[in-house]
Amino acid sequence: MGATRRGTEVDHRYRSGSPVPRHRSTEPVGRPLAFDGPRGGSAAVVPQVPPADSLYVRFCKPVIDRVAAAVILLLALPLILVVAVTVLLTLGRPVLYRQRRVGQGGEVFRVWKFRTMLPDRRVSEHPVDVDRRVCHKREDDPRHTRVGTVLRRWRLDELPQVVNIMAGSMSLVGPRPELVEVVSRYQPWQHRRHAVKPGLTGLWQVSTPTFSGLMHENTHIDLDYIDRIGLRSDLRILLQTVSCVLARSGR
Repeated sequence: MGATRRGTEVDHRYRSGSPVPRHRSTEPVGRPLAFDGPRGGSAAVVPQVPPADSLYVRFCKPVIDRVAAAVILLLALPLILVVAVTVLLTLGRPVLYRQRRVGQGGEVFRVWKFRTMLPDRRVSEHPVDVDRRVCHKREDDPRHTRVGTVLRRWRLDELPQVVNIMAGSMSLVGPRPELVEVVSRYQPWQHRRHAVKPGLTGLWQVSTPTFSGLMHENTHIDLDYIDRIGLRSDLRILLQTVSCVLARSGR
């Protein structure tokens, strides 16, 4: 699948195949895929990326993130306790699980989430017919419990990530942190999404009704965010996130 001329890519929002401008002239023609290169693994080295250098990113955004995360944690504490007890009663221990994700500058960190799957999610009466390294978030995944499906639908499974924000490894808004296994197979231009901290929500999440595909196939959306990063854009994405959650749309 490709484009009709250099400097354009196929717009997958429509099936007409009409070309639209690429994000960068140096990016490959066609749908941006992360898996054209050799397969990587959890031990693969993730290239370091220089951080975005602006007053807002360096000074304002970290302060806003930590203050807002502390307020969210305080206000959502009763809800967090209810979810934790529900997970404990339905899935047992542990209530939380940690997963290796790639953060700012290519550094690997542990992201916190509430469990939504059975203890051994690789075993199921209905095996998943997709490579988990490519598609690791599906609404119809048979490994999810009923409680887990509800938590993911309303994004309640991501509430513990406010702790990641307070620790400084994540931000309220930014590209969602990707699996190490996926990032190790990125094209070189895709690593620029790690110039900022990963976010609890991001432009790709609120753009899903318009854009299709998996996260690594829409890296250009994250690069658009990085190019336009600012207080106004972050506030707009946060408001759109609330709208998407209530409408049960987005990612």
